[in-house]
Amino acid sequence: MSDQPQLYLMTPAGAQASALGPLLAEVMDRFPVACLRIRGGAEEDELGRIADLTREIAHARDVAVVIDDHVKLAQRHGLDGVHLTDGSRGVRLARTELGADAIVGAFCGASRHDGMSAGEAGADYVSFGPIGDSALGRGEPAPQDLFQWWSEMIEIPVVAEGALTRDLITRISPACDFIAIGPEIWSEDDPIAALAALWG
Repeated sequence: MSDQPQLYLMTPAGAQASALGPLLAEVMDRFPVACLRIRGGAEEDELGRIADLTREIAHARDVAVVIDDHVKLAQRHGLDGVHLTDGSRGVRLARTELGADAIVGAFCGASRHDGMSAGEAGADYVSFGPIGDSALGRGEPAPQDLFQWWSEMIEIPVVAEGALTRDLITRISPACDFIAIGPEIWSEDDPIAALAALWG
């Protein structure tokens, strides 16, 4: 594994498709994004519009698109797969529904056991977090030694996400394959400048 993880971009939760398009295109033209994840939080119709929009923008740039949890939306809108927010539980079912070629990722909080279960169930990647202080999830940050252990012992790619700062990214980068960034930049007035400051 190289010391430089790839950028995994998350859309703003509850975004409107009309506002998202130009912003996403600009971010993806400026930064090399490996995967784009559509966050939940919108109604089905709006998520469908976001799915179509992001698929067009991302696939034009050879970037894979996954969506939080919604297997049927992923199928209906030609997305590359799903990101399961509830750990290993739904991995086998998602894999059965979407087939062998789809991307199935699983967020496993700070649980090494859940991560291994997700991998055994057929996940393509496992995501741990939050990295920084956050009230999200169960509230316990995923420790750096979890990533260290994972990168040494497990071949499945690992994603770091949640409450990231430039310093935390620098520290965690050698032990992970992807860094997931989203909320850290979308709350700023200038998301592109915020991403440049984080990602450099």
